[in-house]
Amino acid sequence: MTRSPRTTVLARPAGAPLARPAIVLASASAARSAMLRAAGVAFETVPPAIDEPALRIRLRDEGADAVRCALALAEAKALVVSRRRPGRLVVGADQILVCGGTAFDKPADRAAARAQLAALSGRTHAQLSAACVVRDEARLWTHVGEARLAMRSLSESFIESYLDAVGDRALAVPGAYQIEAEGAQLFTRIDGDSYTVLGLPLLALLEFLREAGALAA
Repeated sequence: MTRSPRTTVLARPAGAPLARPAIVLASASAARSAMLRAAGVAFETVPPAIDEPALRIRLRDEGADAVRCALALAEAKALVVSRRRPGRLVVGADQILVCGGTAFDKPADRAAARAQLAALSGRTHAQLSAACVVRDEARLWTHVGEARLAMRSLSESFIESYLDAVGDRALAVPGAYQIEAEGAQLFTRIDGDSYTVLGLPLLALLEFLREAGALAA
């Protein structure tokens, strides 16, 4: 089977379990939960208790690039939840936006959201969505999906009206937009699947879960 160069299978679940292993999503993201639920996956949601901003800063101080940062954060989320859910397949995920070599995190407030939209206006950027599956604190699989998005040129007045319309939802994701909602108006082209843009490389994850026996094949 040919795999993306950004997919790594580090181990396979041992043995042939009598029942399908339970799946846990280590995320507080409503979008990630909605994607898994819509795909017919039964899972439990357990938000991870980690200091994401501090970990991002440490990784960047160590010289980690965007891919490594996203993977490390996805794994950290999965590991901390795995300690509380032994025997289960725990899925961690993280998303980073990159434009012109600069990584964008979730905007802290409206001013930061405005600045991000102005910086992305008229340019093409990448959304990197990383996922990691862990069981009993052992990393089984990782993957990074990438989508490229071309944003149209936005006027200052449009940015203000857009932020008025979306409110605090602009603070939920890097780039201050949701393509499944008003954010669709910001773009002229998207190369890549919508799941990656929403924060989870769903198709690759589903493939692994089938191989692991957690989903029907």
